[in-house]
Amino acid sequence: MVAQQQVSAWRPQVPGVVEVFHAHFTEHAYPMHVHDAWTLLIVDDGAVRYDLDRHQRGTPHDTVSLLPPQVPHNGSPTTAGGFRKRVLYLDLTQLDESYIGAAVDGPDLADPLLRRRVGQLHAALAHRGDELEAESRLALIGAHLRSHLRPRLTVPPPPATRGVAHTLRDLLDARLQQGVTLDEAAGLLHAHPTHLVRAFGAAFGIPPHQYVMARRVERARRLLLDGRPPTVVATEAGFYDQSHLTRHFKRILGVTPGRYARPDRTHDGRDAAAPTRH
Repeated sequence: MVAQQQVSAWRPQVPGVVEVFHAHFTEHAYPMHVHDAWTLLIVDDGAVRYDLDRHQRGTPHDTVSLLPPQVPHNGSPTTAGGFRKRVLYLDLTQLDESYIGAAVDGPDLADPLLRRRVGQLHAALAHRGDELEAESRLALIGAHLRSHLRPRLTVPPPPATRGVAHTLRDLLDARLQQGVTLDEAAGLLHAHPTHLVRAFGAAFGIPPHQYVMARRVERARRLLLDGRPPTVVATEAGFYDQSHLTRHFKRILGVTPGRYARPDRTHDGRDAAAPTRH
């Protein structure tokens, strides 16, 4: 049997994420090594065993593993088919060094909600233009991890206030085309990023990134009906590129921008040049 290895790695434009790493290994075994960042790991197929601080650990189904920086660990497959994993390397702005001890004591977290959120973050990081979504999801994941590691010391977030949510909405509307990062919004509004995400969702029933995309799609609809081509609409509506526009436009409206406002169609959807049957 020939050993298989598939690797994909990139550095996203999202503060706090040092690297995204996806891999499928059938036989490769990692020797003892260290990272200077936090390793947030989910295994999609197979399983991994590893040693951390002289204790043997593993990644059973639906586990999220958090390996701390500067603590040696290894890793090897435990199944014949190897393993398929997705990894985020997070810097110390997400979890500072005070959490290392707790992570060493309990690196494997059986938490379906956390795992689902990590998967959603990976999906957002795979597409340029979805950085606000990734930042929002990362903020919630960071708070979730801190509550796991030091639950008695975690301060509950302040209750959602109408003021900050509406002020954030005004900011998102004003910066619809050029966009605004979550960290920038937090600095301008003097609020923690996690609080902004939670307060906005509590006030409007929708997370900030989803609100922004819905507003951009709405603007794109108007521009398309004005006769603008999708290539131009993508930029003017605030999307990263035309494929970014197409993906979100179709997700919300069920049709691509090119088919939404074809100039050769009448208002009832019929081809303008087609003869009417009697």
